Amino acid sequence: MSDEKNGGLLYGLEQRIPPLPAFFSALQHVLAGLVGIITPPLIIGATLGLGEWLPYLISMSLLASGIGTFLQSNRVWGIGAGMICMQGTSFAFLGVAIAGGMWVKGQGGTPQDIMAMLFGVNFVAALVPCIVSRFIEPLKRIFTPVITGSVIALIGISLIKVSIINWCGGEQAKAFGSMSNITLGAVTLATIVLLSCLKNRWLRLSSVVIGIAVGCLAAALSGMFQLKGVGDVWFRLPQLFPFGFQFNGAIFLPIALVSLVCILEAVGDLTANCLISQQSIDDGAFRSRLKGGILADGISCMVAAMLCAFPNTTFAQNNGVIQMTGVASRYVGRYIGVILILLGLFPPFGEILRQIPAPVLGGATMVMFGCVVAAGIRIITQKPLTRRDMLIVGLAFGFGLGIEAVPAFLAHFPPMVENLFGSAATSGGLVAIVLNLIIPEEKAPQESTTRSRDDRAESL
Repeated sequence: MSDEKNGGLLYGLEQRIPPLPAFFSALQHVLAGLVGIITPPLIIGATLGLGEWLPYLISMSLLASGIGTFLQSNRVWGIGAGMICMQGTSFAFLGVAIAGGMWVKGQGGTPQDIMAMLFGVNFVAALVPCIVSRFIEPLKRIFTPVITGSVIALIGISLIKVSIINWCGGEQAKAFGSMSNITLGAVTLATIVLLSCLKNRWLRLSSVVIGIAVGCLAAALSGMFQLKGVGDVWFRLPQLFPFGFQFNGAIFLPIALVSLVCILEAVGDLTANCLISQQSIDDGAFRSRLKGGILADGISCMVAAMLCAFPNTTFAQNNGVIQMTGVASRYVGRYIGVILILLGLFPPFGEILRQIPAPVLGGATMVMFGCVVAAGIRIITQKPLTRRDMLIVGLAFGFGLGIEAVPAFLAHFPPMVENLFGSAATSGGLVAIVLNLIIPEEKAPQESTTRSRDDRAESL
């Protein structure tokens, strides 16, 4: 097989790949995205006091991610992008999910009530990407890179607080902020950074997994981590809505808004995937892939809600894996899906992951959350910012970070407003969208530009 035939790729998008290289390629995708899949249920579950159900939530997250990834790679009946699109819970949902769960908890709800409400609302919110998938082009005109980048940066900045809390030992830890916790998180972070800087692509690819393993080993040697039993259930079939179904409009609105933000992220990820896979991004086939990919995201979110997993969206990690390995064959997505489904059906795996020490998790997530901020800044600065852009970005960051730092700002507003604007991403994102619609565009100074060009030509 020649690389020239596939535009420099070892395996093109529609090219079948033998089982062994397909498996190893899929394993790299799983390693690259595994932490991103299991971290949201770990953080949400630990914050809301769902410790008893964490193994189940992690298992269902892996299962839902596997089903969604398999769906994306096959593209049946126009559902799916027909590419390697790994699915997982976006960190953007952390803030609104925790806020909604805390509201239910404040009303005297049990852990079962919290999960019934969150997954019921998530199921209805999954209709958002399904509907929006039919109107991708108009939304791309409304949500500019300035808005998208601002929201993504705010998501990362707000999540860094979660990372630091875990790094210090977790909420209500007896030794919160102790040097042992700080050192443990630092060892994990240093390992990930070191491996990410090496030339060996295998080590770079698995840097997060190896970093967590090193952190757990260091915790075990220092007496801070001891693996407990993994439970008596070795295989568990999923149930649909095992905790019931509840719905609340005040919780739904911020989750629906974050769903819109995630659609914007998914559009960028799918576009990058097409470019890396040597596919056109300005024809009817691309628009069809985009619509199918967003629709598959919505259906994947519905499946996740029914299984008691948090909303799924297209991950960006797999784009780097495709670029590094040169394997773009969509058939690898089937292998990824099967591996994730098998991991989700075996509860001991989720129980082992639940026992990861909080400082280790904090050190590892610091890398990912920091990269989210950097990705947002990169999107914002794709082109020089005008005075209008600076005003939009400045106010978006001002409102988002201000409310994140001082939640009491919304204390006297109605609960619906407090829930809607309670996170940096939603408040900053709404401010940016409104400003983008009401502030007129700046006209390009064509005349002055023409004159300067003429002056330069005369001087030459």
